[in-house]
Amino acid sequence: MQQFLQKLKTQPVVSGTSTGQAFWHSTEELIDTHSPVDGELMARVHPTTRDDYDKVVQTAEKAFAEWRTIPAPRRGEMVRQIGEQFRRYKKELGTLVSYEMGKSLQEGLGEVQEIIDICDFAVGLSRQLYGLTMQSERPDHRMYEQWHPLGVVGIISAFNFPVAVWSWNAMIAWVCGNVCIWKPSEKTPLTALACQQIILDVLVQNDLPEGVSCLITGGSEAGSWLCTDPRIALVSATGSTRMGKVVARTVAGRLGRYLLELGGNNAIIVSSHADLNVAIPAIVFGAVGTAGQRCTSTRRLIIHESIYEDVKQRLVRAYGQLRIGNPLDEKVHVGPLIDRDAVAAYQSALFKIKEQGGRMLIDGEVLEGPGFGSGCYVRPAIAEMPAQTEIVQHETFAPILYLMKYATLEEAIDLQNGVPQGLSSSIFTLNLREAEQFLSAAGSDCGIANVNIGTSGAEIGGAFGGEKESGGGRESGSDAWRAYMRRQTNTINYGTALPLAQGIKFEL
Repeated sequence: MQQFLQKLKTQPVVSGTSTGQAFWHSTEELIDTHSPVDGELMARVHPTTRDDYDKVVQTAEKAFAEWRTIPAPRRGEMVRQIGEQFRRYKKELGTLVSYEMGKSLQEGLGEVQEIIDICDFAVGLSRQLYGLTMQSERPDHRMYEQWHPLGVVGIISAFNFPVAVWSWNAMIAWVCGNVCIWKPSEKTPLTALACQQIILDVLVQNDLPEGVSCLITGGSEAGSWLCTDPRIALVSATGSTRMGKVVARTVAGRLGRYLLELGGNNAIIVSSHADLNVAIPAIVFGAVGTAGQRCTSTRRLIIHESIYEDVKQRLVRAYGQLRIGNPLDEKVHVGPLIDRDAVAAYQSALFKIKEQGGRMLIDGEVLEGPGFGSGCYVRPAIAEMPAQTEIVQHETFAPILYLMKYATLEEAIDLQNGVPQGLSSSIFTLNLREAEQFLSAAGSDCGIANVNIGTSGAEIGGAFGGEKESGGGRESGSDAWRAYMRRQTNTINYGTALPLAQGIKFEL
């Protein structure tokens, strides 16, 4: 890791293709990586070519043949050592995440902590890959199920969590006996290369097969190679709903497996029974954290009509205290958007808000002047919006919060559920009946439903994922590990007879 960081300072052209212990490039094309913090060129990365990709897959397949035979607890030991390496380099990697992606330093460090946490979880999981024993209807027979690794797992990650979401997949896939090929976002390749360097050290120290951990870089073409390749047993993709639909069609077309974590359009319901001293900080963090570039960011705020004006005033005061600027400054709350394309999408959303009858409580704008030279800094905005307007139905990856009123909880839940996405949701209430109704089958239709905490953030112990256009996949904790394995039902006849189905007699 230290060598990698030093290389960025002295040799800003780096390879973007790796199979465990080997980095190489065979193209003169380059991807320029600029930091949204100050617009500076961080490095130039050689993208993976098709020939490079085929070498990577061949190396991964060879590694899988050996890796799957290693007992799961020993695979867990490798993941434990990886976690220790990430502990060692938490500050350096967290700073790189912050600088390359633009999130606050605290969030960058927190993202690396998520890697450490999922490593700890995966180590325990390596001794708990349980199957069931079933009672056979036939005498002297035993039935049980077991789980086997799938093979090569392709991981396509997004820029907003450049390392954490990859780790949710990779650490679980590894203890399950799979090998991984990671295709990070072309907007954040350096953090991926740094992670690969950290893992490389562990592979070398343990004399583990080259290809357990592989990396390819590039744009959508590199991702399409994974999706169309029958050698890739599972494609786990994180990104927009539009991207996820393409992945689903492509992988399903070859009868492959896919796991999708896609967009969110998350709402918080604020009941008349809410503790606003708890609710307001959660709303603000959910709306402006990571500059609104989380799939779990709070987009919509559904407020009971009796407290609507009070909540509005509190939010305006809270937004007035936000510090926007260099995310490496620990006093800053909001860093930049990832690039100028994201800024353009933000500006387009602001235009549509006014066009569709919205009323701005806090106007959004692109910030200029000292400290904002990259052109990627924007002011978090708040708008009062009719619930069914077109712009509210879509996810804008930017710090824009839509406010709307409700009269009854049933109406609020209908508003919450009345969008195509179904990732995260929340209600703030001290009323037990309201909380339970929100969590019932007639309540939130999202994969994540919280009470008295916000929509953003997730603990690794629970399965993470959404419904509807949010993808339907589950990653990280609980029994999400099953997505990375294949189920096998086994029946053993230990008797001297062969009873046939439905009592059929077959005499020889």
